[in-house]
Amino acid sequence: MNRTRNSESNMRALVVSPAAPGRIDVLNVAAPVPAPGEVLVAVRAFSLNRGEMRALRTADAGIIPGWDFAGVLTEDIDDQLKEGSRVAGIVEQGAWAEIVAVRRDWIAPIPDDVTFAQAAAVPTAGLTALRTLRLGAAGIGDRVLVTGAGGGVGQFSVQLAVLAGANVTGLVARANDVARIGTLGAHHVVTGLEQLRQRFDVIIESVGGEVLGEALSMVDPRGKLVTFGNTSDAQTTFNVRDVYNGALVKILGFELFFDPVPFSRDLAVLLGMTDRGELNPHVVEVLPWTAMAHALQRLGDRAVGGKLILTISE
Repeated sequence: MNRTRNSESNMRALVVSPAAPGRIDVLNVAAPVPAPGEVLVAVRAFSLNRGEMRALRTADAGIIPGWDFAGVLTEDIDDQLKEGSRVAGIVEQGAWAEIVAVRRDWIAPIPDDVTFAQAAAVPTAGLTALRTLRLGAAGIGDRVLVTGAGGGVGQFSVQLAVLAGANVTGLVARANDVARIGTLGAHHVVTGLEQLRQRFDVIIESVGGEVLGEALSMVDPRGKLVTFGNTSDAQTTFNVRDVYNGALVKILGFELFFDPVPFSRDLAVLLGMTDRGELNPHVVEVLPWTAMAHALQRLGDRAVGGKLILTISE
């Protein structure tokens, strides 16, 4: 998103710098000027998503990446959201900075008992989980399979599906994730689809490759498979007969930023559930944002079993 910047107002930001460790460096840049319908937020924390890490590999120099953030408003919006109010939100680009310009309908207030770190963990992963489950129409008694259950979106998907009354199975990549995902309420946790002998009403799929191919044959004849990612970076092949023989299987794709519905209402719901202890954002580590290169390395090594948060000091 192109935006005019005020050359008289500067801030620090994590900027794509190809020669820097991890291709990212803290630099002084011009602060954003909000477009009509936007507001400025002073960022206190942001989360790191695997999709951001992949995009960083080919991002142009000078770009400020980042989707999720939590911080404080720099101006009044209405009677409830005033200057200094704590909010969390999401942008398509620019969250890794001291100040971010964001659509007013893409933020929500942070409840008093939810920390900046917890709130920053919610937007991308939580919204994706909520909206893919909604697209799949997962409900009471449905058999739901979540692939990539050990990841950020997967952990929210498991919890939300359980809260919806579904019977939830999680697929994880590592044996040491089995117990952890079980604590989130999953009824069954497996490390391979060959361990399953049933079909599912709803499959939330993000691994791609062979897993997607196998999962297509495991959808109930009138079920739905919702795919939103390809963490394996592999192509998918499958026997089409496994899908259409006697079935009305629906294969649905989802991309969060292509969804035309504003995020504020759903984000407020997720933050409220976090406040009441119904959702665990599973923040496993909080680091200063100057440690971004280290954080990217940890995420790339899959050494983080939850959300990794970076903070910006005032």
